[in-house]
Amino acid sequence: MKHEETILNHFSKTMATMNKMRTHGEKLEDIVVIEKILRSLLSKYNFDVFSIEESKELDILSIDELENSLMIHESKFALQKNEEQAL
Repeated sequence: MKHEETILNHFSKTMATMNKMRTHGEKLEDIVVIEKILRSLLSKYNFDVFSIEESKELDILSIDELENSLMIHESKFALQKNEEQAL
């Protein structure tokens, strides 16, 4: 993930790549995709990644649930950054 990239963009690019791999016969379980996404996130998401790994069973977590969770955290980061800039 690049610093200027949003979670939505990152997921879109990752899912496009995963879909191409599946099209070419690669067998990818959702858990594998989720683990790849978690490993590819920026360090500012480390706490979120740890929390997700500890609080949810990754084998029952859907890709959409992961995306929604990370988008909420991204929104909180943006709000906090805006508040800090306003001070």
